[in-house]
Amino acid sequence: QVQLVESGGGLVQAGGSLRLSCAASGRTFSRNTVGWFRQAPGKAREFVAAISWGTKITTYADFAKGRFTISRDDAKNTLIVEMSSLRPEDTAVYYCAAGEIVPNYYSPFSWSYWGQGTQVTVSS
Repeated sequence: QVQLVESGGGLVQAGGSLRLSCAASGRTFSRNTVGWFRQAPGKAREFVAAISWGTKITTYADFAKGRFTISRDDAKNTLIVEMSSLRPEDTAVYYCAAGEIVPNYYSPFSWSYWGQGTQVTVSS
């Protein structure tokens, strides 16, 4: 079991930056692939980025490439995403997710554990 708690959301102007954190509890965090999703009002939950366990290979959605950076600190059971050059269309609730086996990063159904989410609002 892995429990996830996000923090770091807030209101930021377009072009600004935010750093989201996800604190995990559970002894198996280091053996889980972890990632971020987001969900805007009226829209489906969409994949943002993921980082595998062990090799720490990163995968990004096209909209996140070059603007978002995902990282993990297994010693601290923490997942981070650094977001820059934020746009109003990045406004959403951001969720962290984890799973020991994640066959399709882009599908929410592939992930086993979820946090409660943190709101990110980007004003124009």
